[in-house]
Amino acid sequence: MSIPPYRTCAIARSISILGDKWSLLILRDVILNKKSRFKEFRDSKEKIATNILSNRLKSLMEEGLLEKLDPSGTKKSTRYLATNKGISTLPIIVDLYLFSIDSIDESVLDESQINIKHEITINRYLFEDKTKTEYRTFIEELAKSITSSKRGTSRNEFGSTRAIRELYGT
Repeated sequence: MSIPPYRTCAIARSISILGDKWSLLILRDVILNKKSRFKEFRDSKEKIATNILSNRLKSLMEEGLLEKLDPSGTKKSTRYLATNKGISTLPIIVDLYLFSIDSIDESVLDESQINIKHEITINRYLFEDKTKTEYRTFIEELAKSITSSKRGTSRNEFGSTRAIRELYGT
C-alpha cells in the first residue's frame, strides 16, 4: 500500500494545506489587514470568486487555521479569525513577500504597501512580533465589542467571546 506524500513529508503536508492560490492571501488579509468578514475578503484587490472563497474559508477552518464566530446567528455577524495555528503562518507570508518584493516597482505600491515593505526589509522579526501583537489587540477589542453589543439580548452573551478567549487567552 502506497502512503500519500502529505502523510510522510512536512513540506508536502504544508503545500496540501496552504499551496493553493488563495489560502495564504486570505490569511494575509486576516492577520495583516484584520479582515474578518466574508464581504471584506470578497472585496480584496485579488477579486476571489465567492464559491472559491467559501471553499477556502471552510478548508482553513477544517485545518484549524481559522475559527468562525457567529455572535448573533446571522451571515452579517459572522467573523473569521486566525487561530494561533493560523497566526503561525505569518513567517511563511513574510518569506513569500521577501522573495518577490524587490521585483515590484515601488511606483505601483500604495503608501501602506511601501510602509510594510520598509518595515519588513528593515527587521522582519520586529515586523512579525508587532503584527502578532496588533492582531491579538484586534481580537481583544472584537471580544469587548461582541460582549457589549450582546448585553440585554436573550442569546448566550458569552458564546463567541468565550471562543475568542479560549483561542487567544484574552
